[in-house]
Amino acid sequence: MKEILNVTSSPHIKHTDTTSGIMLDVIIALLPAAAFGCILFGSRALAVLAVTVTVSVLSEFLWNKILKKPSTVGDLSAVVTGLLLGLNLPATVPLWMVAIGAAVAIIVVKQMFGGIGCNFANPAITARIVLLVSFPAAMTVYTEPVSDTVTSATPLTYISATEGVPTVKNLFFGMHSGCIGETSAFLLLVGGAYLVIRKVISPIIPACFVGTVALLNLVSGDNVSVAVLGGGIMLGAIFMATDYTTSPTNPLGKLIFGIGCGLITFVIRKFAALPEGVSYAILIMNILVPYINRLTRRKPFGFVKPQKEGNNG
Repeated sequence: MKEILNVTSSPHIKHTDTTSGIMLDVIIALLPAAAFGCILFGSRALAVLAVTVTVSVLSEFLWNKILKKPSTVGDLSAVVTGLLLGLNLPATVPLWMVAIGAAVAIIVVKQMFGGIGCNFANPAITARIVLLVSFPAAMTVYTEPVSDTVTSATPLTYISATEGVPTVKNLFFGMHSGCIGETSAFLLLVGGAYLVIRKVISPIIPACFVGTVALLNLVSGDNVSVAVLGGGIMLGAIFMATDYTTSPTNPLGKLIFGIGCGLITFVIRKFAALPEGVSYAILIMNILVPYINRLTRRKPFGFVKPQKEGNNG
């Protein structure tokens, strides 16, 4: 009996990883920081996370249903987007604003560009910027840990200060005001280590992002611990700048991307009228990714540049 050979075009690489499996790993990595945020800021933080995840999943389901497309809710990408958006918000944000942000992330940024793998920017980052621009007052009100005290201050307020600066211990473990998921650098690093061990992400982008911010703040004379541990750099560098669709595909491109994110973050924090620049930095670098990929693209093995006509005599 003759065997039938199936001939297909390259690539022929097969892998056991699936989209849902990768997204599940990201969810697992985010859970410690999410749980800590809910403990730190109470039931209001849990409500914000519940709304972002629910509206994100519902928006994706309804979009596919209305357009009669196959349901993609099962790949868990909408859950990851909702969770990331919620972790990037203060616990005090009105829930109707939270719902708008989740809908923008899924419908406008993700689905209108073709769904997962086609979006030009990170949906959660873009939705957060939309909320920042649309509702700046609500997006800059925080609560103190394990308290109902309202404040507009975050540790970044003390980046150039010499007095009243939070201790490195409080910054590292997260006993300070801020967005729900950005406070505990320790738990974010634990989640990041899990993703690196599982080979879901490469450490190049987070290391270059955080290292660039630390170096520039050291040179400028600002407080390095506040700059690195007191804002959204850990959350952004580990979980958002490493998004497969919106980050470079090769090591050199990742290095350029990470350094670029760090440089833009530093410039915005130092010279703009904004205390935080992580979201804007990642969005700007997302837009530049196609050019970075083109500039850092490797030549295939054995590739010979074709000669122009007329060069052979």
